[in-house]
Amino acid sequence: MSTTYAAKAAAGALAALLVLAGCSSKAKDDEGGDKGTAAGEVKTGDGISGKTISLGVLTDMTGVYATLGKSVTQAQQLYVKQLNADGGVCGYKVELTVRDHGYDPQKAVAGYTELEPKVLGFAQFIGSPFVAAVKKRIDGQDKGLVLPQAWSDSLLGSPYIRVIGSTYDIETMNAVDFLMKEKGVKKGDKIGHVYFEGDYGESALVGSKHIAEEAGLTVVEQKIKPTDNDMTAQVAALKKAGVKAIVLSAGPRQAASLVGVAAAGKFNVPVIGNNSAFAPQLLGTQAGPALMANYYVASPSLPIGADTPEAKKLVAEYKKAYPKDSLDNGIVAGWTAASAFGQALKKACESKDLTREGVDKALLTLDALDTGFGIAQDFTDPNAASSKESVILQPDKSVTGGMKVVREPEASEVAEAYTK
Repeated sequence: MSTTYAAKAAAGALAALLVLAGCSSKAKDDEGGDKGTAAGEVKTGDGISGKTISLGVLTDMTGVYATLGKSVTQAQQLYVKQLNADGGVCGYKVELTVRDHGYDPQKAVAGYTELEPKVLGFAQFIGSPFVAAVKKRIDGQDKGLVLPQAWSDSLLGSPYIRVIGSTYDIETMNAVDFLMKEKGVKKGDKIGHVYFEGDYGESALVGSKHIAEEAGLTVVEQKIKPTDNDMTAQVAALKKAGVKAIVLSAGPRQAASLVGVAAAGKFNVPVIGNNSAFAPQLLGTQAGPALMANYYVASPSLPIGADTPEAKKLVAEYKKAYPKDSLDNGIVAGWTAASAFGQALKKACESKDLTREGVDKALLTLDALDTGFGIAQDFTDPNAASSKESVILQPDKSVTGGMKVVREPEASEVAEAYTK
């Protein structure tokens, strides 16, 4: 993300939306718009040309989530390779068109603008603020299915943008519930919350404030930019405030700094991050021992090293395809999203309608998608995330993928009762 994120995100996204709002039509593929169908043929439209279905991937290969973006993308490329080897969808091969936005708002919006007319939908779109910036267009004229690697509650309510797993507000409630049940946080205590400005962090903050009100806790806020990599000032402020635990809604770099600085200052309180606030590569840094001792992560699924047949199969196949790359939970996120899109395509094929509308409708029929990572996903209600459950993980360099399960999939009572 650029160093002037707040200004660029607001100005860039607004300018892009104003330009896009004036576009009453969009480019079609080489064979025109929606194609008519003869009896028994499959109806097709945007993103299908010849015998190829094109899906977009808007990822981060060079920014704050570069490690995550690489894993998500490679997992999706692996899924598509296997899908095509099994015959594709309705005789069509599926291809991914990848663009790296570097977690920059202007590049993200530009990437969407470029790819949207050429693809059926998006199997990946990293960054809640960037998905939110084009949400009006997606819901208005575009209507292409988007499965983001983003969990802001602001993305709910769209039949086309479907959050996979618990949103950040719900996930944070489950995280604080863990701190109370397992780490000694109790009524009357203060908890710190370090969070990115923008949709991600502010969605998570809604969750921490809600459960704090329900449980009699006080939240001490520390807002940061994604370019803020040194958490010394934040740790000092939270230590002075006397917090008993810290929630982190940021990235892996911020997690390493915060936990490392706290350990060096003998500020031994538990820290729990949202699902995108860790990468196993951190275990090889100076912060590694502190992360294994005092850091936890709330996740929308079991980790890549889960003891399930599906997880073991994916690990073996991923290692064969990418032998030089490490294993992390980005693989699970990418595989799950690609699986959801793949299942929607197959359902749409059965209905002989591979238009955007047909694929959107097909996803709405998936009420228990289970890819073998502990949590079944229900896509039937656009106003809700596909799950309210979270798994609590702890870094451990001795296990596959660097994360072990310390609490199985569970939705806290506060999360279960919560409505916006």
